[in-house]
Amino acid sequence: MLPFPTDPVPPLHGVRVLDAARVLAGPFCGQLLADLGAEVIKLERPGQGDDTRGWGPPYVPGFGDLSAYFLSCNRGKRSLTLDIASAEGGELFHQLLAKSDVLLENFRTDSADKLGLTPDALLAKHPRLIACSISGFGRTGPLKDAPGYDFAVQALSGLMSITGPAEGPPYKVGVAVVDILTGLYAANAVLAALHARSRSGHGYAIDLALADCALAAQVNVAQAYLTGGTVPSRQGNAHLQIVPYQLFATADGWLVLNVGNDSQWRAFCAAAGTPELGSAPAFATNRQRVERRAEVVPMVEALMKRLGTAEWETRLTKANVPHAVVRTYADVFADPQMLARGMKLTVRDPAGNPVDLIGSPLHVHGAAAPEPTMPPRLGAQTDAILAELLGLGADAVRTLRDKGVV
Repeated sequence: MLPFPTDPVPPLHGVRVLDAARVLAGPFCGQLLADLGAEVIKLERPGQGDDTRGWGPPYVPGFGDLSAYFLSCNRGKRSLTLDIASAEGGELFHQLLAKSDVLLENFRTDSADKLGLTPDALLAKHPRLIACSISGFGRTGPLKDAPGYDFAVQALSGLMSITGPAEGPPYKVGVAVVDILTGLYAANAVLAALHARSRSGHGYAIDLALADCALAAQVNVAQAYLTGGTVPSRQGNAHLQIVPYQLFATADGWLVLNVGNDSQWRAFCAAAGTPELGSAPAFATNRQRVERRAEVVPMVEALMKRLGTAEWETRLTKANVPHAVVRTYADVFADPQMLARGMKLTVRDPAGNPVDLIGSPLHVHGAAAPEPTMPPRLGAQTDAILAELLGLGADAVRTLRDKGVV
C-alpha cells in the first residue's frame, strides 16, 4: 500500500506528441510515450499512411490497413492524415506543432531542408518544442544523407559480426532490434528534454542515429574490443565472458544454462551429480572457466545430455541455478507470469471484435494507467483532431480533403 493516493492521471498526462515518423523506431517511441499517458497524434500521408500498414499478412480480419506489424507499434494513438509538403498542409502542420510538446520525425535530411523542417528551423519557429529526429546515421558526419535500415545497420555497426554460430555466416537478430533500441533511446531523450524544459523554458533538438544506438547497445562486447584490442569472435549461443552461459542440448530438448558466478557453478555441478567438478581448482573461477572454455563446455554438454529437460528444470530450480527452456510464442502468451503482467491485452477493432495485442511493460505505481486503445485506422481521427486543436469545421475539413491536403 502506497503512503499517498494514486494520481488520477498517468505520468505524461497533458503532454501532446505529434508522431510524424514512419515504420518502427519513431512509432515505437511514440507508443511508449502513449503508454505513459501522452496524447499521441500519428501524422500520416493521405491515401497511403505508414508503410507498415501494408506489411503483412497477417491483418486484422476485415481491415487491410491494420497489419500485425502496424499493430505492434501504434497502440494508444490517433491518426491524422496531412500532406505537409503542400502549402496548406505545411501551414496546418505548423499550427499543430504550436499546440504540441514533442515532434517525432524521421525525415530525410534533404526533405527536411526542402520543407524548412530542420531542427534549427523548427526551434526558431517553435521555441518550446522538443524535436526528436531519428535517422540512419544522424545529422552530422559523411553519411548524414544516407538512408538507414535496421538490417543494414545491424551489419554496419558490428552487431552481425558477433551474432550467429561460431562457424558460418553472420546472422541478424530475429527482430528489428536496432529500430527498437533507437525507439527506447528516443523515449529516454524526450523525457529528459521535457524535464529540462520545465527548468529552462526552451525546447530542444534531439539527434538520434540508428547506427549510434546499435553500437552503444553492444556494451560489453564492443568494449572488449576497445579494452583488449582483439576483435571478438562469434560465440553462437555462448557468452564471450562467462562460462558456462549458453544453450545446451538435454536428453530430449534444449535448455539455456546461466551460470553467472562461481557459487552457481558449484551449485550446478552438485545438481548434476558431479560435486567434484565444482570443487576442481582448475575451474573454480569464471576467469579460469573462460580461459579453459574448450575443456569446460564439452564436459557440461555431456552432463546435460544425461537427463531430460523436465528433470533438469526440477534439479536446477531446487539448486537455485538460473536456467530457461526455449519457448515459442504459443508458450509465452499462455504463460501465467506473462498474463499476470498484462503482456497480452485485448482491445476492440472498429467493428467491435476483440483483437489481442502485445501489452506494455511499463508499470508505474502511484499513477493511473491510460486505457489501452486499438491502433487507429488511417485518418480515422482527422476530422476530430482538426476540430479540437485548430477549430476547423466540417466544411473546412471537407474542402481540404477534396484538395488532397488531408
